[in-house]
Amino acid sequence: MRPWTVLAAALFGGACGYAAAQQDYPRKPIRWISPYPPGGSTSTLARLVGDKLGENLGKPVVIDNRPGGNTIIGAEAAARSTPDGYTLLHAGKTQVILNITGKPPYDVFKDFSPITTLVKTHYILVVHPGLPVGNLQEFIAHAKASPKKLTVASVSTGTGQHLMGELFNILAGVNLRHIPYKGGQQGLIDLMAGVVQVSFSNAINAIPHVKAGRLKALAITGDKRTAALPDLPTYAEAGLPKYDPKTWQGVVAPAGTPKPIIEKLSGEMAKILTIPTIIERLANSGMEPWHTGPAGMAAQMKVDHAETIHIIKTANIKLD
Repeated sequence: MRPWTVLAAALFGGACGYAAAQQDYPRKPIRWISPYPPGGSTSTLARLVGDKLGENLGKPVVIDNRPGGNTIIGAEAAARSTPDGYTLLHAGKTQVILNITGKPPYDVFKDFSPITTLVKTHYILVVHPGLPVGNLQEFIAHAKASPKKLTVASVSTGTGQHLMGELFNILAGVNLRHIPYKGGQQGLIDLMAGVVQVSFSNAINAIPHVKAGRLKALAITGDKRTAALPDLPTYAEAGLPKYDPKTWQGVVAPAGTPKPIIEKLSGEMAKILTIPTIIERLANSGMEPWHTGPAGMAAQMKVDHAETIHIIKTANIKLD
């Protein structure tokens, strides 16, 4: 056989083997890296969707918690993995923001292939019960009358929660003074104690305190109210329709993962997010199913990237 025919046969055979590998996917367990500690709402979501995904695909999905480095350690491990569909990363808006503020050893746009968003995570504007305001408009008026006197807690400078407060300042025309904390829970504790007056808090963390009267809720992100607090208006209903920062979670794979595998995973996740028991469990955790597919996720990441740069420049945020 001539050399060129040997090469052609090898290439053809390799292509056929590659196609067969995609068609037979998955043939072994899938590793789903969560760059967060186990037990939190993010890891709970990964396990909830991952368990059902493994059941549907006929191979287990193993949740691999890799916390540390503000999610960078787990994300880097995923970025450096073989792009064969057997390593996934639980990602979200946090990773897009970190691409700007954290200078990680990878590029979230170049080193990952989006699969789909999974959920929107709703955030509630909560204030200390002693603050003399009853709704969002009264709060804005009170903040305008006391520039820089109202303090807002967040999880350190440059995080999504911090930027959420700065975006509120821009759109509402107020000047809440940012107080960074090392963790979200400590900020809520100080808020209830009156050390700070305001927080843009994850719904799952805020709702129990609101129901107990330890915090006062004024508005929630999203286009509809939450069943957990049916009397709490959305920002649009409360008179600030342009304020709706989308905080979401989703799944990506290492760049170069075959498109058929990406599409298969996205399709399976779409089915999972329509299951009533899954929807109910997400709602109880302050989350709403949100499946965009690969293209939709890529588009949302670009929107978040542009929004983050806009907020940092407009608010003149200094990053270390």
